[in-house]
Amino acid sequence: MPEDEQLVSPPLRERLRLITQSVTESDDLAFAMSALDPTKPQVAIIAKDVHAIGSDFIGDISVAEDRAVLLGPCAEGNATTLRQRLPWLRAQPLGLSLSAGFGDRLGLATPGHLRALRQVGGSIAPILAQQSIREMGRTGRTPQQVMDDAMWGVFGEGWRSGFGADADHLKTTDDIDQCVTAGYTFYTFDPSAHVDNTADSASPQDLQDRFEALPWKQLADTPNDLVKRYLDSTLDCDGYPIAFDEVALRRAAVKYGRALAHVSALYQHLVQVSDNRSWEVEVSVDETETPTTHAEHVYWARELSRLEVRWVSLAPRFVGAFEKGVDYIGDLAAFAKDFAVHAAIARSLGPYKLSLHSGSDKFSIYDICAEEARGRVHLKTAGTSYLEALRAIGVLEPSLLREIYAFACDHYAVDRASYHVSARLDRAQDPAQPGYDVAALLDQFDARQILHVTFGSVLTARTAQGAFLFRDRIMALLRSNPEVYAEILTSHSVRHLRPFAAMSHGQDSDTRQ
Repeated sequence: MPEDEQLVSPPLRERLRLITQSVTESDDLAFAMSALDPTKPQVAIIAKDVHAIGSDFIGDISVAEDRAVLLGPCAEGNATTLRQRLPWLRAQPLGLSLSAGFGDRLGLATPGHLRALRQVGGSIAPILAQQSIREMGRTGRTPQQVMDDAMWGVFGEGWRSGFGADADHLKTTDDIDQCVTAGYTFYTFDPSAHVDNTADSASPQDLQDRFEALPWKQLADTPNDLVKRYLDSTLDCDGYPIAFDEVALRRAAVKYGRALAHVSALYQHLVQVSDNRSWEVEVSVDETETPTTHAEHVYWARELSRLEVRWVSLAPRFVGAFEKGVDYIGDLAAFAKDFAVHAAIARSLGPYKLSLHSGSDKFSIYDICAEEARGRVHLKTAGTSYLEALRAIGVLEPSLLREIYAFACDHYAVDRASYHVSARLDRAQDPAQPGYDVAALLDQFDARQILHVTFGSVLTARTAQGAFLFRDRIMALLRSNPEVYAEILTSHSVRHLRPFAAMSHGQDSDTRQ
């Protein structure tokens, strides 16, 4: 096409500082991300005349290079309109595809995540909008803001291969309603508050009493019917026999029965309010005090099916420790043996994916998981992108990271309460010690966890005058140096994805439904 017929000529790209990979044309309009102000990205809408732009976009219209140009904020209204014009900016279900979820507590991580996916190749489907309601509360964001931040990242990177949006760790119907409105496509139900963690140590008589007291009406079941379904039979799960005796069955039901009823209620509510939109469900039972046994996994899968709950992935509580921000803690041989049986159950009673929650930085188990799950796995990462943002801050402005670390140490005792972490202040770098190596903080076990779990306090702390203590400085620094953060996060994310990408090259076709 001759240059004078192009909607976006090279001189116009330069003049508006358009991000090359973001430029796309649709219906006589060109859309792009402008970096005229690196601290405040803008969406650019370009047409041959002003009437073609219409009134749906918010911004200022001018004429440049014989083109009508609207420059508008990367705000909710423009995000909504852009999704209507460009379908690839809408989140979608991912099915059984090998997938990875990328939490983003700052709303700036999507470029690094997408570049990592491109670098490793393979066919890993990304979930780019992923944040729990708990994390949203701690960062002062809404489900819509999380969705829009991910969408702007997709737009800026020109990613057209699809992505999902995870309404993570939902516990109430109100949580679901907020996320349905924002267009999420992946709903992670977290019934941990309804799990009876004392069942593992209860006596047989105590188990019997609690078993009889379960909410059988909500479970559409009776004690006798449950016993008939499970006892006196052995289930072959891809070569692994799984059998129940009376004590094991009662223990599974007592431990998880109320949680199962809660998941069923959440699922039915989602069906009612979703207005025929496409979505999928993950069930999370990983935030419990004891591992999910293989028999308990079978109980979950069979009972979910009986209650007509359709799910695409399940997150059991595996053996060993999945602590935040650090590698797997435990016996790798024992984990491999345990995970192999869970994967076999998922193949036999599904198929569905096994989901690795708190999956960030668990480098020692990725090869095991990729091989045993045979492509049916979902890797869920969250806080690691925030930690790598802090690493970028350490490169760009070490004094700011020192301030953040000292603040984090002061707040760790309180903020750690809702996390499974073992970091200790007495083993971490003393923030009062002058001249310590700030770059080493993100590679030291205790300091890394301390920084990880205090993100909410760091991002929402305010001065006596009401200004943010750190948030505005963090955002301004990273927005002014986007390539530094993107490069650091890309390198870190590649380490997570490479073992799974290698497996995805040889996936069976049925895992890409």
